[in-house]
Amino acid sequence: MQTRIVWISVLGGVLAAALIARADGKKAKVDVSKLPPPAQKQGVTYASDIKPIFDRSCVKCHGAEKPKAKLRLDSLEGALKGSAEGKVIVPGDSAASELVHNIARLGDEDHWMPPPDNKAGIPPLTTDEIALIRAWIDQGAK
Repeated sequence: MQTRIVWISVLGGVLAAALIARADGKKAKVDVSKLPPPAQKQGVTYASDIKPIFDRSCVKCHGAEKPKAKLRLDSLEGALKGSAEGKVIVPGDSAASELVHNIARLGDEDHWMPPPDNKAGIPPLTTDEIALIRAWIDQGAK
């Protein structure tokens, strides 16, 4: 009986620590080895390659009207500015970019984009779309 109480106390402490870490704003670790590799295409630009993907999959929630988390993806400037919580794109480093983690559905499920079971029925981005976004960011996000 005494052992059970100790284990319950230990598990409760671990759970509490995990919840406190989330409340403190610490982000879940992301295994970047699970990211698809960047596309091989050179000269990727927001206007010609990325905006059509964002228009199809992101702008409904991250456009001009009431952008969720104050993140605008309907313009290059908005994408580079980031969200209410800070920048989501690290030009030159797609593996460190929160946007890539979220569209690849790695890390905290609450941040997956588009969200699972979203009301608009927007499907997840394809591996090829994620790879193209990675190439764009790695090439400087222009």
